[in-house]
Amino acid sequence: MLKTINLHKKYNEFTALQSLNLEVGKGEIYALLGQNGAGKSTTINILLGLIKATSGDAFINEISVREHPEEIKKHLAYIPETVLLYPNLSGIENLDFFSQIAGFKYHKDELSAFLQRTGLQETAHHKDLGGYSKGMRQKVGIAIALAKDAKVLLLDEPTSGLDPIATAEFTEIVRQFGKEGRTVFMATHDIFNAVSVATNIGIMKQGELVQNLQSRTFNAEELQELYLKTI
Repeated sequence: MLKTINLHKKYNEFTALQSLNLEVGKGEIYALLGQNGAGKSTTINILLGLIKATSGDAFINEISVREHPEEIKKHLAYIPETVLLYPNLSGIENLDFFSQIAGFKYHKDELSAFLQRTGLQETAHHKDLGGYSKGMRQKVGIAIALAKDAKVLLLDEPTSGLDPIATAEFTEIVRQFGKEGRTVFMATHDIFNAVSVATNIGIMKQGELVQNLQSRTFNAEELQELYLKTI
């Protein structure tokens, strides 16, 4: 699970994040909407332990990010808008390398099985990543999350730049994560995808969470109208 308590971040006189309180439980998928500069990436960077909150704290599986920034990385997987992997290595070689960094050693058949779970075609497993599309690179990133058995996944604009087929495939993978009891937190601009996949949706404005909603209570058009009124 993921939890923030009065999370606050200031840069001199600029408030990037203001008293953020939210909780995402096991099996829940939380989509955070907001314009650029609203505080979405700041939130993710604090959860990753990359920047320190000015005050407040965040917890990953009840472990304090402030007090144990290295420990929480064992429970986390992060998939950014652009997955940065080694272009001169194949998909399966990248997966093997990053799995070993996380402390896991798998046989090639097991590595291939992780990639197949993400929908990456077997013919691509041994091809250099330099020839992969964005959607294919994301699938390798997802396979890395599976290989390290991450219980909490942080996604930053995961469907940006994906074609409709790749978006649908990614959405189904995220749904499966929820069914497996994993916690998913994603920052996104994609209102329609948020309604489709998320159990809960937040809207952030100028560093403040101004809406916290259950997705089943509205459709995409209603959320879009609320979003435009809010921001």
